[in-house]
Amino acid sequence: MSRPSPRASIHAHRMPPMTDWRRVLIVGGSAIGLIAATAIGAAVAMTGGGSGGGGADGAEPTAGPSTVAATTASPAPSPSPTEAASSAAPAGDGRCDRASAAGPEVVVTEVDANVIGAGGEGDTDPLPAALAATPDGRSWLAWDGADDRIHLARLDCGDAIDGDPFDVEGVDLQDVIADSGGVTVLLTRDGDCGDGPLCGGESSPCRTMHMVRFDNAGGQVWDRQVTNLDGDRSGYDDGARFVWWYQHHGRLASNGTDTAAYFGVAVTVANGGCVDIHQGDRMQVVDSDGNLADHPDAFAVGCSHSWTTRIAWNADRDEFGMVCATDNQCRIAVPAYTTVAAGECDGSLFGGDLVAVGDGYWTAWSQGGRARLEHFTDGPSDATVDTGADAAHPHLVAYGGDLLLAWESGDGMSAQVRDAGTGEAAGDPFDIGVPDHDYQAFKAYPDGSAAYPAAGDGTIRIARVMPPA
Repeated sequence: MSRPSPRASIHAHRMPPMTDWRRVLIVGGSAIGLIAATAIGAAVAMTGGGSGGGGADGAEPTAGPSTVAATTASPAPSPSPTEAASSAAPAGDGRCDRASAAGPEVVVTEVDANVIGAGGEGDTDPLPAALAATPDGRSWLAWDGADDRIHLARLDCGDAIDGDPFDVEGVDLQDVIADSGGVTVLLTRDGDCGDGPLCGGESSPCRTMHMVRFDNAGGQVWDRQVTNLDGDRSGYDDGARFVWWYQHHGRLASNGTDTAAYFGVAVTVANGGCVDIHQGDRMQVVDSDGNLADHPDAFAVGCSHSWTTRIAWNADRDEFGMVCATDNQCRIAVPAYTTVAAGECDGSLFGGDLVAVGDGYWTAWSQGGRARLEHFTDGPSDATVDTGADAAHPHLVAYGGDLLLAWESGDGMSAQVRDAGTGEAAGDPFDIGVPDHDYQAFKAYPDGSAAYPAAGDGTIRIARVMPPA
């Protein structure tokens, strides 16, 4: 799937259904100034910081039981190279004991879920599902339900639902992350646009972005807004940072205590007696008590315009590392801004995923439908690898001591192990028999495996690449 030109994207970026097309043409007056929003993003970033997000707590729903519970083994797709049986039993220490093999082996497990289905794959379309690993090798699965709720369920070592799923109020699912004490989900909710007035065009719903924390029993622990709407600031007020129709997918990362959210955001800027709405990205850090942290890596607005926001905790560098794809000089960049890799604004620039390795990072990205890997530390790439994969939307994840690169291939996916030191191929490509989604992510597990949730009609198929030998 190709994307429209990023520079034109502020006006026509991943258009909503045709019935809503007029709403996305907002920005009149100084709409042309949106092309210069890169300067605004950089300027705002200079005044960012952890406190830039503001918090707005409201009455939260009580988590309730869901009717989704059954788990069934999936029919095995034609495997390549091999499909192995998963060990569903924990080891003596309670950790998952999954079988390893000399070469990559794929296990696909199907679970029942009232998920919305694969849906569209645009950068403003709802994300169907997300997966999180726990320290003992089990999982939390989150999905966007057909009942307009976000659902969460624990998975056992065999990737079957363990216990009763529960749900939480939310419009769009973004990501999920877990630790031994529970799970944190990133999602959007309905917000208030206020009166504006806009400098031109028609309105679109204004939403807020939240991190919501649950314990292992499904009890809500805290809820923290990471945009900045509150009783005194609506979406169409100068200085608002909220979720509009613009690209807003986000990702989570944790340092073991704090959790960081990096996501696309709408940026409201006064223009005389009206406001224009720009697009950028935002990173906020929340501590273990659910409070916004004054963290040195956080910012109010970073890249602008921005899509494919990616984040990873790097313990060796004691930092949350980030990259965006941006039409500010058309590049993959560390916000805001240090160039990692130079690209072109031809409609095909896409940032894949970010993996911390030692004191640096590997990121996957694509241009012209060709996947590349870049290694960097503080910014500029120090190693570029043309993977040879024809991929418009590559995925990258830690896999044992190496990396796993994956991409769409026909009705399924292809993947290849890559050396974590050089980025070079460490084996032949192999098939993963589930459909790809541009914006979903593989997650790494402590046993060295990696897993991906593929949404279908009433089911989610967990595709697990078993641990390497």
